[in-house]
Parts: sequence; C-alpha cells; structure tokens
Amino acid sequence: MRVLVVLPTYNEAENIGRVLEHIRRAMPEAGILVVDDGSPDGTADIAERAGKELGATDVLRRPGKAGLGSAYRAGFAWGLERGFEAMVEMDADFSHDPDALPALVEPLDDDADLSIGSRYVPGGSIPNWAWHRRLLSEGGNRYASALLGLHVTDSTSGFRAYGADILRRLDLDRIRADGYGFQIEMVYEVLSHGGRVVEVPIRFVDRVAGKSKMSAHIVVEALILVTWWGLKRLVRSAARLGAGRR
Repeated sequence: MRVLVVLPTYNEAENIGRVLEHIRRAMPEAGILVVDDGSPDGTADIAERAGKELGATDVLRRPGKAGLGSAYRAGFAWGLERGFEAMVEMDADFSHDPDALPALVEPLDDDADLSIGSRYVPGGSIPNWAWHRRLLSEGGNRYASALLGLHVTDSTSGFRAYGADILRRLDLDRIRADGYGFQIEMVYEVLSHGGRVVEVPIRFVDRVAGKSKMSAHIVVEALILVTWWGLKRLVRSAARLGAGRR
C-alpha cells in the first residue's frame, strides 16, 4: 500500500526536521508531504533540506494561513492525483508519535476506510493533561457522537489514516470546517458514505517545542457546527418518519 503522510505546518522550525526523520524511520517506504502555510520562521526551507536527505519528501508551499482543514484537503488532493492508496493526518509537533504510524495504517489493509488514533479506547492515554482539559475533550466527543450518531470515542483526533477510495467518494470541496470541526465532519462524512471506521489506541502528549495553534475560536466553531449538523440530522429523520407514516 502506497502511504502518504500529510503534515500541515505553520512555524514548526523547531520540530520539522526531527519529526521528518522519525517518520522516515517508522515508515521507510511512505511518501511525506509537508503543507506549509507561509511560515515566516523558515519551516518550509528546513523541510525541503531534510527531504533531500530523507527522500520521498515534498513540500507544498501556500501563501498564508488558510486553516487546518484547507491544508488537509490540499494534501489529500495532491496525494490522490499521484496515486497514493492511503493518506495519513498527523501533527508536526510530536504530540502524535511517529512510531505509532504502522499500527495506525494497518486497519486499512483489513477493509477499514478510516483508522483513528484514539485517546479514549482501552490502551489510549493522555499523560499530564489537567482534569478540566480532559473533561472538555471527552465531553465534546460524547456530544458529537450523540448528536451525529457516530459511535466513535475520539472523533476530534487529528492522528488518523484514510483509504484513498473513501476520499474519492467524498466531496472534499464541500467540507469547510477547520480544526476539531474538520475532524468531526470527516468522520461524519465517511460514515454517511458507508465507510468503516476503526479506532486504535494512541498515547497523545503535548508539544515540547513551538507554540500551540489551538484557540477558543476553533473549539466554539466545532460546537456550533456539531449542533447545526445534529439539528439537520434530526429534521431529516423526522421527515423520513413522517413520510413512512403517510
């Protein structure tokens, strides 16, 4: 299986060289695509230099910050055009362990369409998280699962692998959410298109170097979007029920 690891970056100069080396060691045959949103700290230049040494590493330069969802859509399109059979999402800050990549991709060989690295299935963990942060994350995932009928414990996880076939079936241009909202929307769309979702346990850690890109805006956006999608789902279900009674 031809695997492409997609790494969205913005000001990851402190991490990018090392994370590329770790990915290459974990998956020697994988392609790597760094999608850089015009990092002023030279992230793209460092990635290009590292890529020349590591091989099979490309950099997609974009003029400015356009959001996580946009970066992944661009990366997936790039990979599909070049015939990759699986696309991996992961952060460039070591919060996602490159050594976990083989286990993350493995379910795609067993007919899974989406493999999610989950913090909340048995074996998953989040060391050193404050209780209120974990409560917010778990609560958000349960809220999304209940409203959207996902039956997924960690729909906000950004460490995941998609089969190329399911990505081709989705209309990626219609998916406009960012951050957590993008991750939830992608799970919802995969399931809506009949895809099979599998969760594998991961250990999620906070970044060691660099600055977090997470913001209150991203959390609020996800909450609003999930509520809106849930309401639309309820309206559709009510309409189908009404039509069945006539």
